[in-house]
Amino acid sequence: MLNTSDAPSSIDKSREIEMTPNFVGVTGLPRAGSTLLCQMLAMHPEIRCENQSSPLCNVLLGIRRMASDDQFLLSQLDRRFEASYAQLQSAMTGFLRGWCGDAVEPGERVAVDKNRAWLHCIELLLTLAPEAKLVVCVRELGQIYSSIEAQHQKTILLDFIDHLGDFDRFGRADILFAKDKAIGAPLISLHAVPDLPRAVQERLYFVRYEDLMAQPAACMSSIFKWLGVSALQIDPNALEIGIPESDSHYRMKYRHTQSSKITPAKRHEISPRIQAHIESAYAWFYQTYYPK
Repeated sequence: MLNTSDAPSSIDKSREIEMTPNFVGVTGLPRAGSTLLCQMLAMHPEIRCENQSSPLCNVLLGIRRMASDDQFLLSQLDRRFEASYAQLQSAMTGFLRGWCGDAVEPGERVAVDKNRAWLHCIELLLTLAPEAKLVVCVRELGQIYSSIEAQHQKTILLDFIDHLGDFDRFGRADILFAKDKAIGAPLISLHAVPDLPRAVQERLYFVRYEDLMAQPAACMSSIFKWLGVSALQIDPNALEIGIPESDSHYRMKYRHTQSSKITPAKRHEISPRIQAHIESAYAWFYQTYYPK
């Protein structure tokens, strides 16, 4: 006979659902404040944020590619498409939920996962986690390039992971904006945002680096409200330092330094020719995020 006393009640099941935190991705351009953003998100008691780039998005894309090429799955799709497709969706959703895990602290409502690829995969993400939201970090493009260039000059004895050290500054800037490089890849995802359905676009919150640095408390209050968590006043002079990110993988060219307080952002020098080229090539970006 089944021992019903050990079976979970409907109340228990509802509690389990409530204990599953909502998924929030942090994405956007490099050198645009994602480290600082995650550092402040982690200070909220209702938010779990480890402040490290996550492999979750890459793994889900790998599962999709592998499943799409699997002969056994393809055979099942021929005979029972709806059931097999539902199995695949359930499995991938289970992987995402399992990776993020249930709430480990009382009142934890949001789980943050940082990866610049999330914006490119937003519709896949919403299929697996319909409640998901993305916070998208942007920054003036010339300062993104010049920030990377300034760090390269500090570590000039080390080459980039994609071997950009031998190029001149203009050539290095040109390659960094290529569609598969550090700046160009997430920039393509930003360019594609207007093509997304309105309901998907409403899942995106854009935060400019300059605003985050100048008014961190106000920016974070707006973000907390948009995420649906309790209000919390962030003190920019008393930040908690979390787990450090690995920088050696990218040859120390993209530092993820954390500090206990926010200091005014240093403006990096940039060649007028390179700045003009960037503004001309990506006029849509400035019109959208930095209208004059």
